[in-house]
Amino acid sequence: MKFQRNLKSEVSVDITPLIDVVFILLLFFMVTTSFDRDTNLLINLPAADGQSATEAPFQIDIQIDRSGTYAINGNPLIDTSVESVMAAIEGLAAGDVTIPITISADANTTHQAVVTALDAVARLGFSRINIATVQTEAE
Repeated sequence: MKFQRNLKSEVSVDITPLIDVVFILLLFFMVTTSFDRDTNLLINLPAADGQSATEAPFQIDIQIDRSGTYAINGNPLIDTSVESVMAAIEGLAAGDVTIPITISADANTTHQAVVTALDAVARLGFSRINIATVQTEAE
């Protein structure tokens, strides 16, 4: 007697639906993701809290007002370029890079104006730099 053998078919898993689900999830996350390029940075500047220090006999004060114009020891500068700030500081310092420099800026001035002043002072080789804060009236 001849028995027929049952041929077992090969077991396979169809992954086509899995790939479809993965692509749908990928599409969903790509569409719902938001890419913000918010470059604004809010900084709360500190207020002065202590007593003013005793000042050196001669020091150079750089004041920066709200519009970004400079005044060196009370003398306003016409030009706001780095070169004009450097020339004004060189005229007062006469080559002495040990003179202390104080930079005081208005709270509403741009940071670029302060960075320009710091750049001018650094290019001239000064190392005694102070950034002044102003005590508010409420304190």
